[in-house]
Amino acid sequence: MIPSTFDYTAPSSLDEALKLLHDFGDDAKILAGGHSLIPMMKLRFAEPEHLIDLNNIPGLSYLKIEGGMFKIGAMTREVETEESAEIAVHFPIFADVAKLIADPQVRNFGTLGGNLAHGDAANDQPAVMLALDASVEIAGLDGRRTVGIDDFFYGFYSTAVQEGEILTEILIPIPSGRSGNAYHKVERKVGDYATGGVAVHLEFDEQGICTKAGIGLTNVNPTPLRAVRSEAALVGTSLDDDAIASAAQYASEDCNPSSDLRGDIDYKRHIIKAVTKKMINKAKQRAFKN
Repeated sequence: MIPSTFDYTAPSSLDEALKLLHDFGDDAKILAGGHSLIPMMKLRFAEPEHLIDLNNIPGLSYLKIEGGMFKIGAMTREVETEESAEIAVHFPIFADVAKLIADPQVRNFGTLGGNLAHGDAANDQPAVMLALDASVEIAGLDGRRTVGIDDFFYGFYSTAVQEGEILTEILIPIPSGRSGNAYHKVERKVGDYATGGVAVHLEFDEQGICTKAGIGLTNVNPTPLRAVRSEAALVGTSLDDDAIASAAQYASEDCNPSSDLRGDIDYKRHIIKAVTKKMINKAKQRAFKN
């Protein structure tokens, strides 16, 4: 199929884009990388009358460390996080996830902001942002506001970005001490959506006790899911085998997968249990590599 008829606008400033969104209302969609929206338009699952392309707006693509935060501009391409040596010091998880997203063509043009704003639990970045306890900045004509990642995903393809607003920045706290993180997903073939995926971020004190744990799950719930019981099972421990086994078991119990072409419910729970254990061990190993 081909998309229905639409008008196309490429504003040169954020203010102009926000004004267009305000004027067009529900009839408009934002175009960032387009790798989620355009396929939906071709299938006529989405039929916007106006496309507002953000690619000509300066100042929305950057990676920087500032004020104890790692800041990512919403129009930053996936490939940029894969190749950044500075990011890898604190967040090697971004290289993990970028290599597993679709294919090089998608990574070269797909954006992190678009990935999150699409609100798809099958996307990889939402689980990573949950694990890293990120927040997002959202701009509207009335100003900007910041939303924590746990309050960002409302439901199926639904996020805190409201009508007339644009996601502009992702903010991630820089760990002050020893830390490690990792991501992996099981997929039927290279470039496929995850059968199940797990993102893990761990922080430790000087005695090697886990002081903070973040675990996000991919494509095993209608919305991106934080494994709360799994995180609690790790905090306050040295991540011995029992603690890791408990965290992995809780993740498999607390996710809500559905049976489909990628596997039945029991198979997906098994994957989550195995990958959670593997990623906890990998994140711990990275934290203590020096």
